[in-house]
Amino acid sequence: MPVYQWVAITKKGRKLKGELDAANEKIALNQLRKRNFDVKKLKEKPKDIFANISFMQPKVTSKDIVIFTRQFSTMIDAGLPLVQGLGILGGQLENPTFKRILQQITRDVESGSTLAEAMKKHPAVFDNLFVNLIAAGEVGGILDTILRRLSEYIEKNERLKARIKGAMTYPIVVMAIAILVIAVILIFVIPVFEDMFASFGKALPVPTQIVVNMSRFMKGNIHWCLLGLGALAYAAKKYRKSKGGRKTTDSLALKLPVFGMMLKKVAVARFTRTLGTMIQSGVPILDALDIVAKTSGNVILEEIIYDVRSSIAEGQTIAEPLSENDIFPGMVIQMISVGEATGALDTMLEKIADFYDEEVDQAVEALTSMLEPLLMLFLGGSIGGLVVAMYLPIFQMAAAMG
Repeated sequence: MPVYQWVAITKKGRKLKGELDAANEKIALNQLRKRNFDVKKLKEKPKDIFANISFMQPKVTSKDIVIFTRQFSTMIDAGLPLVQGLGILGGQLENPTFKRILQQITRDVESGSTLAEAMKKHPAVFDNLFVNLIAAGEVGGILDTILRRLSEYIEKNERLKARIKGAMTYPIVVMAIAILVIAVILIFVIPVFEDMFASFGKALPVPTQIVVNMSRFMKGNIHWCLLGLGALAYAAKKYRKSKGGRKTTDSLALKLPVFGMMLKKVAVARFTRTLGTMIQSGVPILDALDIVAKTSGNVILEEIIYDVRSSIAEGQTIAEPLSENDIFPGMVIQMISVGEATGALDTMLEKIADFYDEEVDQAVEALTSMLEPLLMLFLGGSIGGLVVAMYLPIFQMAAAMG
């Protein structure tokens, strides 16, 4: 179906522009006039030759979704009809992938589908959490409030992810640079020294000989080294994707010193934030726990949440099964218990999430502070050790001459 670009003036004199799908230009014009628009410009959009090549299309980012939910919430709150709001937002989006998805959602809603049903067809963009909250908002007549909560939830969740990525990026970059520098020294610099040492006519010191042997191996087998690293990375990725591999790696990650404690705090913050948002939005507790488990990001935590769900189905409280593992601290369990007893569980979960967001910040700072001297020690020890090993024969020759 052709896509038409339009420019129109509203009754209040506001200039709008956008895009819509229609069988022909006449139908497109009638659709715009039904919205009480004074159409000033209408033309068919040129076709994108790369539209059907998925890997050449931009991905829909969390930032795109946050902006969309905030703007959509404002439009619904202002009394704008659902289809009109979707049409306006779809027309002004710069991301072509998101634009096509939103136009498809608009067509589905116009055909009689609910907004949640239309969004459910695009799981890569709108996950189970998003779709279920939208469904709850439509049923409860509080779609604008739900959209606002969703945008706040996504922003806080992305901020949490950014902190973890920031904590991991620094050591990974430093390690990568160090390995690259060591490889360059071994492949290009050491052979120059080796030619010079050959003219000495004496046996090299043990550290120097080890470095020279490493250089010869690297220079003669660099392609096998790279191939081996690639194969190792591929095998690790495949193992991680397997059910047993993911469970093993997730379990090990939670047991790591310092880093494991930070991951536990992230898990608590994410669990309480997601569950609190869903309960506050009117999603039934069992459905909410099912979605929270699927979006937890950790197999061990997912199993714990499903155990909680089974216990609640049997008549227990949330706090009881949570106390049977070492991920959730006693303070968190006590606060959840108080929230259940007072009927303010959603509020208590939000408070816990805010507290643990700050705890994660402190954990990230502590991790960074601890890693910095360790990384400097690694850099100094590895690169400095190579330099000293290569200068040992020169020092010995100078001592002999003296």
